Amino acid sequence: MAKDYKELKIWQQAMDLVLMVYKATGNMPREENYGLTNQIRRAAVSIPSNIAEGESRGTKEFIQFLKIVQGSMAELETQLILTSRLNMIETNKVEDIIDFMTGVKKQTYNLINKLSKKL
Repeated sequence: MAKDYKELKIWQQAMDLVLMVYKATGNMPREENYGLTNQIRRAAVSIPSNIAEGESRGTKEFIQFLKIVQGSMAELETQLILTSRLNMIETNKVEDIIDFMTGVKKQTYNLINKLSKKL
């Protein structure tokens, strides 16, 4: 494993995902600042945060944190689809984020499998 969570490719890409989400939600309706916008951003931020926290623990706990990451990505994807259906974010922007997130999902799944073999 990496010497530091910041060296993990999955963490770096999760951070890029957060930046994409913040940019995409920047022009959402003002009345959503404490609603859907906040919820989307919190789901996105929880992804690299859980990778970082989990990596600082033992293998078994890291796997559990990565499973939380999977849940956060499902939550984020659902919320992004909703914003597209409500015409709050352009569909192509939502699709770009979801496509990028697919790579993070695959890495998460692969890392869980790799760590599980160590147990």
